[in-house]
Amino acid sequence: MAGELFGILFVIASTVFIFAVPAALTRPGWLKATGIKLMKRAIDIVGAIVGLAVFSPAWLVVPVLIKLDSNGPIFYTQTRVGVNRRKRDRRFLHKVESRERRDTDRRREDYLGKPFRVIKFRTMVQDAEKLSGPVWATKDDQRITRIGKLLRKTRLDEVPQFFNILKGDMSLVGPRPERPSFVKDLSTQVNDYADRLAVKPGLTGLAQVENGYDSSLESVYRKVRYDLQYIRQWTLWSDVKIIARTVVVVITGKGAC
Repeated sequence: MAGELFGILFVIASTVFIFAVPAALTRPGWLKATGIKLMKRAIDIVGAIVGLAVFSPAWLVVPVLIKLDSNGPIFYTQTRVGVNRRKRDRRFLHKVESRERRDTDRRREDYLGKPFRVIKFRTMVQDAEKLSGPVWATKDDQRITRIGKLLRKTRLDEVPQFFNILKGDMSLVGPRPERPSFVKDLSTQVNDYADRLAVKPGLTGLAQVENGYDSSLESVYRKVRYDLQYIRQWTLWSDVKIIARTVVVVITGKGAC
């Protein structure tokens, strides 16, 4: 009797396991990959907290300078495109979506990644793109304020993005997050551009320290090469080296516009 009961419970447990547990959890190396992912997230959280503490004086000085220099808000928020989890989730979890969910997805605009609101210190005049629409900043761009030039050169305008990291929309290191309109256009013009969205965007990254801000289609080609190199060769040590190089960029103002 006990043996039969054990057998029935075993069959039930096996059936639940087969249908309820994602296949990815049973694959070799899953535990190691998950551990590394959690470690990277832990580094992001610790790094963001340390960054906010180190740059705490900026929160006292920069807002005052921005308000004295030009009219407009202290902070600037903008929609950016983050990591694309859709394909990865479907491949790993093998979820069967309902017809209602599929219909909802069709109605929703496809950004190729998860949209989020990035926050920065404002470096341009208010409504800088009201007439021109979304365009890249260029060297000696007249829309950039006087204090904005200093903030961009020292990368202090990026400091509020530590909150995006704490929220989980960004990582300390990764590809630079771009606007939906640019992602949509560039994904049709630059080969493998959408592959940049395989990981979370970063406050800094290999492309940022090597290529600086985007200023032309040619600079985007270079950026994509660096981003894909980073993704394919990623290690925790590579993140450490990129962060160290970022310190040099901040001090020298390399790649600013």
